[in-house]
Amino acid sequence: MIRPPFLKKGDTIGIAATARKISEAELMPAITKFREWGFQVLLSEALYAEDHQFAGTDQQRLSGFQKLLDNNTVKAIIIARGGYGTVRLIDEIDFTSFKKNPKWIIGYSDVTVLHSHIHQNFGIETIHATMPLNFPKNNNESIALSSLYNAFTSNNIEYIINRLSTEKTGETTGILTGGNLSLLYALSGTVSDIYTNGKILFLEDIDEYLYHIDRMILQLKRCGKLKNLAGLIVGGMTDMKDNQIPFGKNAYEIIADAVKEYDYPVCYGFPAGHMEDNRALILGRKISLAVTEKTSIIQFL
Repeated sequence: MIRPPFLKKGDTIGIAATARKISEAELMPAITKFREWGFQVLLSEALYAEDHQFAGTDQQRLSGFQKLLDNNTVKAIIIARGGYGTVRLIDEIDFTSFKKNPKWIIGYSDVTVLHSHIHQNFGIETIHATMPLNFPKNNNESIALSSLYNAFTSNNIEYIINRLSTEKTGETTGILTGGNLSLLYALSGTVSDIYTNGKILFLEDIDEYLYHIDRMILQLKRCGKLKNLAGLIVGGMTDMKDNQIPFGKNAYEIIADAVKEYDYPVCYGFPAGHMEDNRALILGRKISLAVTEKTSIIQFL
């Protein structure tokens, strides 16, 4: 995988909105934080545009992102917020300049569309991490913010978390891939669909019915995306919903049941996804995963 250059003080971070709309007031805490870290900030054109729930029309969002992508002074692009809308743009984005001059693409949730497309087609690392909308909840002591800073400025990242009872112990290494389960499900069979054999898959999601988690994880299994993994990391399964007649399992139990026949290590409850403690993960990077009787350890290599 190709690694974009790490950022240094004075570099420019671009902010774009490829999905739901965002206001200037919502964005200011992130702009302030980036400047405190010593970076310059460049906003995409028409960033505060509105078209119903979207941050402007498809063309406005596409144009804003494209110009930041083509601007060689911009060393990283962080997406302002998630929601829905990036999939409406992905087939129209011209990655020619990006392939010649890779830069960090940062975000989570709906940004899974960009992560997956870039990994599958160009083999370039990206960062699954908190986004500007969430910065007010990520206070100065937040690992979400410090891990984001570490991800695009250095090569020294290691996480140690307490093990959950549902986990499968073991040690493995592999390229980290994945993101939001609903988006990976939606991208199945497209040019943005990820190849998972021999890799460590990361999954997270929010606000889904438990039966739909079951449907989506079985879709991945039937597509062969779970059988030949090197390992599995399951992040936040936040605000899951159930029917009047209970499904009978929580999200982790649903996933555990789907992968019980495989012998690779599985980490559940990793702090990444739709949560305040949303730790940065470098997708496309080789990592080591060690799930022991007491802890899970993830180290970026």
